[in-house]
Amino acid sequence: MDASTRKKVVNITIMTVSDTRTEADDKSGQTLVERVQAAGHRVVEKLIVKDEVPVIQSALKRWIASPDVDVVIATGGTGVTGRDVTPEAFEALYEKSIPGFGELFRWLSYQNIKTSTIQSRATAGVANGTFLFALPGSTGACKDAWDQILVHQLDSTHKPCNLVELMPRLLEK
Repeated sequence: MDASTRKKVVNITIMTVSDTRTEADDKSGQTLVERVQAAGHRVVEKLIVKDEVPVIQSALKRWIASPDVDVVIATGGTGVTGRDVTPEAFEALYEKSIPGFGELFRWLSYQNIKTSTIQSRATAGVANGTFLFALPGSTGACKDAWDQILVHQLDSTHKPCNLVELMPRLLEK
């Protein structure tokens, strides 16, 4: 197998945003860890943080600065209640947004939860060459986002194109 057809291992961190979840009951975060590993990628770190912009951004900034992190996937805090601040924390750090991710996620989510998908503010972007994805906190939403979008876009062999092949060019000026 030559280098162009060999699947690249992507270094991914998982963040659960919640005021109440613990490692013992973080089903969405664990679902993402299991799927990331099953796809042959490396989970660099898994973290649970409170629904507070400075706390979320502190972890994001550390990962964005790390050469050992290619992708951050967060679950939780993307709704419309007062404590849901994940999109604000993420979007303030984006150098470029990826609006198609949220649009596609909501379209796919509509197939399962119909109009309730409007309550999701799932978002994605890029900062310092790191892809950032913020997903809703439900296990079903994490499964949908991973199984129908991220598993393919984080697969360097996926055609006609994928996000992994862009990684070497993300810091171009």
